Amino acid sequence: MVPGVHPTAIVDPGAKIAARVSIGPYVVIEEAAEIGTDTAIEAFCFVGRGARVGENCRLHPRVTLYAGAKLGSRVEVHSGCVVGADGFGYVFGEGRHWKFPQIGTVEIGDDVEIGPNSTIDRGSLEATRVGNDVKIDNLVQIAHNVRVGDHCVIAAQTGIAGSSTVGVGAILGGQVGIGTQCTLEDGVIVGAQAGIPSNKTIRGGHTYWGTPARPFEKFKLTYGWLSRLPELAARVKRLEDRG
Repeated sequence: MVPGVHPTAIVDPGAKIAARVSIGPYVVIEEAAEIGTDTAIEAFCFVGRGARVGENCRLHPRVTLYAGAKLGSRVEVHSGCVVGADGFGYVFGEGRHWKFPQIGTVEIGDDVEIGPNSTIDRGSLEATRVGNDVKIDNLVQIAHNVRVGDHCVIAAQTGIAGSSTVGVGAILGGQVGIGTQCTLEDGVIVGAQAGIPSNKTIRGGHTYWGTPARPFEKFKLTYGWLSRLPELAARVKRLEDRG
C-alpha cells in the first residue's frame, strides 16, 4: 500500500498516526488510537478508542481492534479477526444470567501472525496476553485472561478457554480443546483434536494426544486396544456361549 489516508477513511483528530502509515478505504480509527511507523491498515478495518498498533504491522481487510487493544511491532492480522471483544463471562442469579463486566485488555507481542477469523478476547479484569513470535492459524479462539507464551504455534480451530496458560514454545494441533484454568508447560506438543479438561496441568517437553489428553505412548497403547474392541467382544461372546 502507498502511504497516506484514503479519502473515505475516518480518522479522529485525536488519533496519533506515525510516518509512512497507509490507511485504506472506509477504515475507522477512533480517538487516542496510535498507529506506528510503516504500518498498513487495509479497507474496512476498525481501530477502537485507545487501541495501539506498533511499527511495520499489517491489518488485512475487515480486522476489528476493540478499544484499548495493543499490538506490538511486525504483527500481521488477517481478514475477519476480532481482537479485544468481551470475554464469555456470566453469573447466574435471580433466574437469569448476568454479564460479568469485561474491563481488561488484550496485549499482543512482536512478530505475531493471526490467521483469518480468529478471535482473542479481552481480559475480564486484567489482560489477555499473546507473547512474541506466536503464530496463530485460522478460526482460533483465545478466551479472556489466557496467557500464551513466546514462540507458540496454534493450528486451526483450536479453542483455549478462560484463564488458561500456554507455555513457551508449545505446539497445538488443529481442533485442540483446552478447558478453563489449564496450564500447559513449556515445550508441550498437543496432537490434533486432543481435549484437555479444566484445571489440568500438562507437563512440559512431551507430546500428548487424545481426549482426555495423555502422553503419546500411552495414547497409542490405549488406542490399539480400542481398535480391537469388536474382536474382543466377539471372543467374550463365544466364551459366554460355551459357558
